[in-house]
Amino acid sequence: MSMAALLDQNSAMVLSVTPSDLNAVTIEACRETHKLEVLAFLARRPIHTVIMAGFIHDNGLISPLNRGSFYTCRDLYGQLQGVALIGHATLIEAHNQAVVQAFAKVAQDFSFAHVIMGEQEKIELFWRYYCPGGQAPRLVCRELLFEQRSPPVVRYQVPELRLAELADLEDVMKAQAEMAYQESGINPMEADVAGFHQRCARRIEKNRVWVLMKDARLIFKTDVISETAEVLYLEGVYVDAEKRREGYGLACLSQLACVLLARSPSICLLVNEQNLSAQALYKSAGFSQRSCYDSIFLHKQTAELETHSLC
Repeated sequence: MSMAALLDQNSAMVLSVTPSDLNAVTIEACRETHKLEVLAFLARRPIHTVIMAGFIHDNGLISPLNRGSFYTCRDLYGQLQGVALIGHATLIEAHNQAVVQAFAKVAQDFSFAHVIMGEQEKIELFWRYYCPGGQAPRLVCRELLFEQRSPPVVRYQVPELRLAELADLEDVMKAQAEMAYQESGINPMEADVAGFHQRCARRIEKNRVWVLMKDARLIFKTDVISETAEVLYLEGVYVDAEKRREGYGLACLSQLACVLLARSPSICLLVNEQNLSAQALYKSAGFSQRSCYDSIFLHKQTAELETHSLC
């Protein structure tokens, strides 16, 4: 999606939100006592809310590890109509346009954001309200949400595929940084090396990173970024450039999918619309496209830019 298309789309959108609609919703910063209610709300659409729900399961509603703050939006009757994480990554789950607008107004006051991401139509609507007073867009990407629900056929076993250990941390960081730079234009090894090191190490310690090492070289890697009872969300699927088209990606991803689907009914991931080779890999491993997403990377106003990684 081009920057011009994002900015020009405002004139094409027809909205039904009125001032009275906005007066009918209230925004509140989440408290830990909201946890069960918020998780129940997010569970209505699990593949679209797995990142937020996974963060809450891992960190709670209030934690610096979320790299932002959770908010609720309620109607006149106190019923929950939306949940948002506003911070480094801004994510929203909203049931109507008034909720999207209300969250966009809150997000304008946060100047440390790195990326706004979500389903295409919601992000387009969000951007209409956010744009006048928010951070400027730096890069806009269209991404496809892929999901896998049935264990794929494993053509051959990869016995060396295993959970990463802290001894693998340097290789994992280099691979993740390479992918972050390709996606967002920011190298986290330069922008936020201490924080990036901490996040990668934490994922390894939580048994969320899978690797294939051969001759002390990282061949394959992927991270389980978020996990709920309904969905696992993968990020950072990496195959060494010199080993691509040799079957490692398909073999490892298929084998891993069988392992993960034994504990969850669904696996999902996002892939850049222009990355046709990755899309072909995921389709070969049994993934199917479910939705279109937009990721809007932002110019930070008062802080250094960071990596696209959501954890």
